[in-house]
Amino acid sequence: MCKSRRRDDSYSSTEWSEAFTLSASNKPRPVLTVSPSWLSPGASVTLNCEVEHPSAGWSFYWYKAVPDLSEKSSSYELLPDGSGTAQDSYIIHGQTHTAGYVCRAGRGDPEYHTDHSQPTFVWSADVHSAASLTVSPDRVQHFTSDSVSLTCEGNFTEWRVRKFSEDGRLYSDCRRMTGSTCNINTSKSDTAVYWCESGSGEFSSAVNITVQSMLLYIYFLDLNDLDIT
Repeated sequence: MCKSRRRDDSYSSTEWSEAFTLSASNKPRPVLTVSPSWLSPGASVTLNCEVEHPSAGWSFYWYKAVPDLSEKSSSYELLPDGSGTAQDSYIIHGQTHTAGYVCRAGRGDPEYHTDHSQPTFVWSADVHSAASLTVSPDRVQHFTSDSVSLTCEGNFTEWRVRKFSEDGRLYSDCRRMTGSTCNINTSKSDTAVYWCESGSGEFSSAVNITVQSMLLYIYFLDLNDLDIT
């Protein structure tokens, strides 16, 4: 609210103005989805960027997530023709390797931008990648409290093992990383998709690991049914 008065008359003033409520909130964050999320090398993938309360006038920006191991984070590299598109979708042709993507949106003049979306990953079985991930023991299904080693291989000096969990969370660091090997004592929360990233941005193919609880069967026998003579 506000009111005014004349400079030469301190006793006269206007009535109070109508009240105006100003509320502040965090920047909206769009949600990026990909289809398909698993694909064969050379296939096309479609990215969709969804903003809360969609309306006309949004422009969309499309990025590739590039790992930065020194900062334990990722930088964003604008995709070709990915600046200010009118469409909320973007098609990548000839996807050949595992990669992460990010979007954000903007509108108005001057343009107001949302936050970047969380990175979303497309996993590709790229047999020609310069980076690879091996799992020991080499099986898809593991049990709780198993010791599992994830080893990144390739001609690189820096590695990071990434984990994308069942609840959609992305983890950037291995709890126990020795050189290029991540060692895990498995629990149910370790059910996830794993892959390696090199310091220069190479991605390995992704591996899906499932952890199940060990089942303990207890049998009760009636001693009267046993011949113990």
